[in-house]
Amino acid sequence: MMTTSTKGLVIREQTIGESDRLVTLLTADYGLVRAFVRGAKQMKNRLASSTSLFAYCDFSLYRGRDAFVVDSAAPIEVFFDLRKDIVRLSLAQYFAQLAYELGEEEQPCPEMLSVLLNSLHLLCNSSKDLRLVKSAVEFRLLSLGGYMPNILACAKCAAYETDLMYFDTLDGCIYCQNCPKAGAVPCHKNVITAIRFICLTEPKKIFSFALSEENLNLLSLISEKYLLSRIQKSLPTLSFYKGII
Repeated sequence: MMTTSTKGLVIREQTIGESDRLVTLLTADYGLVRAFVRGAKQMKNRLASSTSLFAYCDFSLYRGRDAFVVDSAAPIEVFFDLRKDIVRLSLAQYFAQLAYELGEEEQPCPEMLSVLLNSLHLLCNSSKDLRLVKSAVEFRLLSLGGYMPNILACAKCAAYETDLMYFDTLDGCIYCQNCPKAGAVPCHKNVITAIRFICLTEPKKIFSFALSEENLNLLSLISEKYLLSRIQKSLPTLSFYKGII
């Protein structure tokens, strides 16, 4: 029986039958991987904790009839501290759902995994503003999923920036103050600079910026509106998060 080894993060889990679990792993090597965990709901199962939501492990998998089957899982990080704060836990669940929606099976996605792991570390160990973390994850995962907005210059006149800018969340582009677009969100140029940074810098640095309170609120508004315009479906984890903050 041929086995496959990979590092993966559990981003989704479902109970199958009375004792089995179907997990979705986000892996650098193979993208999204669905795998069964036989007997995972049994108290003494050695794989129970290492295949729970947000467990990051070295997995050994073999191919079953309908999906992979987890043969072994050696924990690297289980992000236990997420369970101490319902707000941070719910935001992590939202990030996991985004990765599930935007990732692909059998397509390597090391950057997406890196972004998700770094965001979970921040949620566990950092006092960084959750609005900043959320917007950075939203824009970067969208970009990795093929929805990077056109943020290099004004869509009409090609101006790089003016003090006042507009972000069109429907068309995914920006406009300068000389080319205002009806329905686009007006914002200071610093917000557009932050969006460019999130989308274009290396994955580990995307959270390393600062904005004023007003501009952070605008960034949060823009990133969520843009994401919803692209996903075009209900996101229960986002609704739950917004309901408790």
